[in-house]
Amino acid sequence: MSPRGVATPDVRELLFAAAERVLAGAEPTALTSRAITDEAGCAKGLLHAHFSGLDEFVAELVLDRFAATAREVGELPARAGLATVAENLTAAALALLTSTSPRITGLAVSRPAAAALVRQALEAGAPGFAATQDSVADYLDAELRLGRLRDGADTASLALALVGTVHHLLMTGWAGSPEPRAQVERLVALLSGAAGSPA
Repeated sequence: MSPRGVATPDVRELLFAAAERVLAGAEPTALTSRAITDEAGCAKGLLHAHFSGLDEFVAELVLDRFAATAREVGELPARAGLATVAENLTAAALALLTSTSPRITGLAVSRPAAAALVRQALEAGAPGFAATQDSVADYLDAELRLGRLRDGADTASLALALVGTVHHLLMTGWAGSPEPRAQVERLVALLSGAAGSPA
């Protein structure tokens, strides 16, 4: 535990990582301010010193993970012409799928105040699924220009199909669900075939 009066480095990430560990093997109701700070090994009031409450904390955690994924997938257009289209799309889809735990996103959805904060931030331009979808479409456009997709391929619809499906898998990926990686790989194979991309 940090001594009193000693600054805790990168407090947000410390608390975010602790919350993910709390939820790794527990039900969403296990996520409390006390459970988070206990797991982080920090003062009990640290969370409330940086967030107005648990709803804001959960919303900020989801938005932080979405933004990190948007940055990662934002590098996808630079990979045009490298590896295969299927490999690049699979990597992007898996980055999105693992951006945050389904338990975290499910918790955000089940808490109306947290869900509203996430929605407001996304509407105000915070990077999320729309930014990721745009990056995938930009990547496919680049591959189209390189001749690695068939002429006339509907890159915007392909990007929507990929990101929308992965979003669904992320929101419903609970214990007992089919293994999502295999589903992603089958989807990418289907979309690549529809786009006229070689395997």
